[in-house]
Amino acid sequence: MPEIKPAQENPEGQEPVAYAFLNRSQQQQRLAELAIVFLRLGAIAFGGPAAHIAMMNQEVVNHRQWMSREKLLDLLGITNLIPGPNSTELAIHIGYERAGWRGLLVAGSCFILPAMLIVWGLAMIYVHYQMLPGVGWLLYGIKPVMIAIVLQAVWNLGKKAVRDAPTIVAGVSAIAAYFAGLDEILALFMLGVVVMLVKQWQRRGSITGAFLLPVSGILAQAGSTTATVTSISGGSIFLFFLKVGCVLYGSGYVLLAFLQRELVDRNHWLTSQQLLDAIAIGQITPGPVFTTATFIGYLLAGNTGAIVATIGIFLPAFVLVGVVNPWVARLRQSPWASGFLDGVNAASLGLMAGVTCTLGRAALVDTLTIIMAIVSAIAVFRYNVNSVWLVLAGGAIGLARYGFVEILPYPQ
Repeated sequence: MPEIKPAQENPEGQEPVAYAFLNRSQQQQRLAELAIVFLRLGAIAFGGPAAHIAMMNQEVVNHRQWMSREKLLDLLGITNLIPGPNSTELAIHIGYERAGWRGLLVAGSCFILPAMLIVWGLAMIYVHYQMLPGVGWLLYGIKPVMIAIVLQAVWNLGKKAVRDAPTIVAGVSAIAAYFAGLDEILALFMLGVVVMLVKQWQRRGSITGAFLLPVSGILAQAGSTTATVTSISGGSIFLFFLKVGCVLYGSGYVLLAFLQRELVDRNHWLTSQQLLDAIAIGQITPGPVFTTATFIGYLLAGNTGAIVATIGIFLPAFVLVGVVNPWVARLRQSPWASGFLDGVNAASLGLMAGVTCTLGRAALVDTLTIIMAIVSAIAVFRYNVNSVWLVLAGGAIGLARYGFVEILPYPQ
């Protein structure tokens, strides 16, 4: 099928024609363009949210001129004020700007679909072959690399998130809450509210943007009223990941804190090793890190689990973007929203730091894995090596060791 050429609707920087004013043929072409662009991005978008956003900027602003860079930055800024995966929400925002609700569904779904299918297929292979030592050694080599990558994410995000005394206190408090076994969702919300109120008190200013408070309360309730899970059914998996999708702020790596506490420590649905394997699979595939939910869903309940986990974790992003997009300008200027975001981001970094310690105990099992983690940390911190290459190198080292010590069992 020939490629659909970019529609020349925005000459010399003018605003593009609104979707509602296009004829039926032009509307279909616009939706087809969205599908092609985001299917391609979803299939090749390695490197995490920052890389995804850079690729969207190149495609949407530089190449196709669908919107100005200032508009894209405004949309990116607002993704930080709502829960969910930032780069996926940016794709959904772009789709909404281009073609309303239809564009929202097309752009978001097409960006998620390639990663979901790849992770789903790998989950099937993992379930079938996980007892083979070759696969065990592959993941043995990837896990210590993952620790370095998560540490880099904590450091880079922390430089932006922890900027003053209130956010420092929020980050430290979140670490303490994690190791004390307190509910992560409640900790995120409460610390966000505290920082918001402290900053408003410091400003001694207006209450512009106070309308955000009822929304935050609703999100907190969504995360704290879920019934206790008694069996691993499709409905239980859907509700768990729906809850996570409703309240998860920051990088996709923050997901680790919730999964470790809920799926491993409390419900015992997974082992720490299985969680690390799921995270590793998410790293070696393109697209959103949140498709880790697809992998976990398959481990828990097969094909049904993969589908409902994916829908559950991404559904809130579609709904929230659809609700918030018309309010972008007002939310962008809200001091209340800004303070709440500062608190939540700092608390998210605290949770990430705590879960990194937990995952490290499961990944660093011998001298080689410790050396690999140290070398990987040097590579990402000093030389800024792309995480994809590190994960591939870690897997290769693990397989190489398997080739030399084939008779040895995989280290537990």
